[in-house]
Amino acid sequence: MKRVVITGMGGVTAFGNHWNEIETALQGGRNAVKRIADWDYFQSLHTRLACPIPAFETPANYSRKKTRSMGPVSMYAVRASELALADAGLADDASIKDGRMGVAYGSSAGSVEPIRAFGKMLETGSMTDVTSNSYVQMMPHTTAVNVSLFWDLKGRIVPTSCACASGSQAIGYAYEMIAHGKQTLMLAGGAEELSGPAVAVFDTLYATSTRNDEPHLTPRPFDVARDGLVVGEGAATLVLEEYDHAVARGARIHAEVIGFGCNSDGAHITQPTAETMAIAMQLALRDANLSPDAIAYVNAHGTSTDRGDIAESHATASTFGARMPISSLKSFIGHTLGACGAIEAWWTIEAMKRNTYAPTLNLHQVDPACAELDYIVGEARTIDAEYVMSNNFAFGGVNTSLIFRRRS
Repeated sequence: MKRVVITGMGGVTAFGNHWNEIETALQGGRNAVKRIADWDYFQSLHTRLACPIPAFETPANYSRKKTRSMGPVSMYAVRASELALADAGLADDASIKDGRMGVAYGSSAGSVEPIRAFGKMLETGSMTDVTSNSYVQMMPHTTAVNVSLFWDLKGRIVPTSCACASGSQAIGYAYEMIAHGKQTLMLAGGAEELSGPAVAVFDTLYATSTRNDEPHLTPRPFDVARDGLVVGEGAATLVLEEYDHAVARGARIHAEVIGFGCNSDGAHITQPTAETMAIAMQLALRDANLSPDAIAYVNAHGTSTDRGDIAESHATASTFGARMPISSLKSFIGHTLGACGAIEAWWTIEAMKRNTYAPTLNLHQVDPACAELDYIVGEARTIDAEYVMSNNFAFGGVNTSLIFRRRS
């Protein structure tokens, strides 16, 4: 088994694209939730809240030939990957195009506008809005393919379209690809674009927050007064690299990936199961050859949904006990769906580098139904952590757990 390290990180988020501005926002203690007035158009939608990217402009150097196959979700993925490659010192390195670099990337779905075009075709018979790129922009593997095509990467492509676990699964599968010697480098991550239909998926399940006039007070993971999630958007990409290759080229190493666990509840498509969530964490620990007491912090999935928070907290407590420090970054930028696993991995690694872990916003009183844990609230916590875990749990009962080691 080969060692796998992270040599590049980058993203596009509601708090910005660069760590210095993201760190400032996290320290500011306010979330990115906004009321979306345009959603008044959707007559039966309960929520009006989201965490949008403030502004996104296509970089001037992106040619029409390269971008015509992209909707916003792919554009976010490509831009995040560009930033990660630059961070890794590989942006202008021709060697990544020789087949040694692959792509593992995912999103919950492709872009929404082409769906409108095909819907119009079915409704009216008109194909006026359907183009040769419509399917490519909406297909489930649009992010993985567009990232690969943009840099002419010829390694393996591993699409991960599995809702909220898309980004973390991508990182896990990329790690396994390198560890088993199938690739030397991988771009891994997840992306999501904001849309009314994406929010309606959760709204129909009464899983969205309806504090429409109090956006600063929601979401509130694990809190007794939580009333649902807030959907966000964005993307993040990590450059994973075989350790000896990274050292040979003098790369800066952010962290090491040492464990990955993934399984399925096999029970219910939207109601999570604490027992199998815990098994995913235990699989990651076994993969990393660590005992539970080695983990110093857990980044929670923490969606602010009723059953999700309860099941996750009990799974975490059964694995680590009540002593475990835990917080949810979704309290700052909402639930970015297919992107959350990658964004949270990136931010958790940055926290590990600085020994400073953000609290869960709006967590004032832990729901008594949640398990006893060391919930980080109020101020950021200083923790000297060599090993941290980041967890994500998706529709369909898809559970993922990643373990990172501080660079040595």
